[in-house]
Amino acid sequence: MSIGLELWLFGVAAGTSLLGGMLGMASGVFIVPVLTLFGGLDIRSAIGASLVSVIACSCASAAPFLHQRLTNIRLAIVLETATTLGALTGVLLVGAIPTAFLFALFGLVLLLSAVQMLRARQQAQSAPSRWVAWQLDASYPDAELGGEVAYQVHRVPAGLGLMYLAGLLSALLGIGSGVLKVPAMDTALRLPIKVSSATSNFMIGVTAAASAIAYFVRGIISAPIAAPVALGSVLGALLGARILLRVPSTRLRLMFVLALAALAIEMILNAFGVTLTHRLS
Repeated sequence: MSIGLELWLFGVAAGTSLLGGMLGMASGVFIVPVLTLFGGLDIRSAIGASLVSVIACSCASAAPFLHQRLTNIRLAIVLETATTLGALTGVLLVGAIPTAFLFALFGLVLLLSAVQMLRARQQAQSAPSRWVAWQLDASYPDAELGGEVAYQVHRVPAGLGLMYLAGLLSALLGIGSGVLKVPAMDTALRLPIKVSSATSNFMIGVTAAASAIAYFVRGIISAPIAAPVALGSVLGALLGARILLRVPSTRLRLMFVLALAALAIEMILNAFGVTLTHRLS
């Protein structure tokens, strides 16, 4: 492989991981389309590279997010169980539901999530249970607000249901579930957007690691491609984590809504047979 191609892969991975790290979404959402449409890579090789990118992105941004106490690890473990169960259910249902219907449903869910995230957040009608408060509530320092921000985790059963749906659709369509995790944590659990992004970033790394093992055993992950992608992803994720810590929450929310809208349009186009890309978290 030429040095020019390696530098290009490095740059693509850095840029996509920067954006993915900031938004708490899998960088594969962005890197697979770029590698296939502009790099001419085979879709399987691009997916393998994207898995490496997601793992590197999650690991690299873990330290800054943990240092700033943005990642709620206890909550991530609880929610990941529902996502995994949903993915297992999806595997059993593959082929039973028309793919076009699922793409349309996924696109509508993304659009509704985008609209919900744009609305002004109202205070929760009921206080969280003591079990939730003792186990999952936390706080984090916010430079924008100039102090410590305490938050409560609301409506955990609703959050688990949405995570199950995210894992189910992910398995049925072969796409990443990270794009649904942040809206679920934002609207159902009522977490601060920065906490949602950081916690989602932690969760997608765990999910991608399991998938990457299967791809590696099958020999799909190419070392010459994965190496520059991993290096670029580490750099991009570190920069993305620093930007997330400094960017205002309102601007971060707007960026995520724009990303949701773009992905929703692509899903709806896929429902009508217009296939642009294939993604995997």
